[in-house]
Amino acid sequence: MNKDILLVGSGGMAVDYAKVLRALGVNYLVIGRGESSAKSFRDATGKDVILGGLSRYLSKKLSVPTHAIVAVGVENLHETTILLLEYGVKNILVEKPVGMNKQAIEEIYQKTKENNALVSVGYNRRFYASVLKAQEIIADDGGVTSFNFEFTEWAHIIEPLKKAPGIKEKWFLSNSIHVVDLAFYLGGRPKEICTFTAGGLDWHPAASIFSGAGLSEGGALFSYQANWESAGRWSVEILTRQHRLILRPMEKLQIQKKGSIVMDFAECDYTLDESFKPGLFIQTRNFINNITDGMCMIEDHVAMIDSYYKVAAYK
Repeated sequence: MNKDILLVGSGGMAVDYAKVLRALGVNYLVIGRGESSAKSFRDATGKDVILGGLSRYLSKKLSVPTHAIVAVGVENLHETTILLLEYGVKNILVEKPVGMNKQAIEEIYQKTKENNALVSVGYNRRFYASVLKAQEIIADDGGVTSFNFEFTEWAHIIEPLKKAPGIKEKWFLSNSIHVVDLAFYLGGRPKEICTFTAGGLDWHPAASIFSGAGLSEGGALFSYQANWESAGRWSVEILTRQHRLILRPMEKLQIQKKGSIVMDFAECDYTLDESFKPGLFIQTRNFINNITDGMCMIEDHVAMIDSYYKVAAYK
């Protein structure tokens, strides 16, 4: 592929992207900050990292890359993406949630329009083999009639994590949003939504128990719940006129046929999801080839942000 790729970041997620880029046979440069993460990156990939951070690299006024992948820490996603847009990069894939508040996300959207660029948000779960199979069944069955999802987080695991200030306080945006994006991607964006919240945690004061329901733009009814103070897990269930499609765990698809209580695992080709971080190969390949089908573009992300804030009880 005749592409000029810049991979910004040298942490764990960047390593996952590097494995895909190598398999795709593209040339790319890696920009990092600290020597510690750069060493871990080199050990894992065999690829050198240009140290000093993105601002220092761009100050050299080198050629503008055709594509850039932003895989830095959540607290630096917004700043990094703005720098790339202002430098003239026209195709950017940035990890979710793009920014840690509504204003930051909307700023990137406006900057994207001003610079006539394309910015995609890294929701790799959209490209799981299980999800692609579910989409085939949904199409064959004539669409979604209802759906439900759960985004329970394990508070006892998250509380001791060392994160930058503000990250855990917006943990729904930092993490749970993966589930919610996938549910509305498959079931349809909310046209009407009614939300309820209760509780709160020291590290996530907005709420810790969530429930709600609504109507999608396509006419499907939906409901959701999550209780970060109890037991649970991530899941998405899609119902059609013929099947219940169960993504629990989301990497696998179980199917229940109408009139049966049996739930069978679907036959899927999991080769890519077993060889790379699940969903990442197809997402990255589509991005590099400027295929927007299935990708979450920044305008789609902005269109959902008010709903996300309602679900999470953020101000």
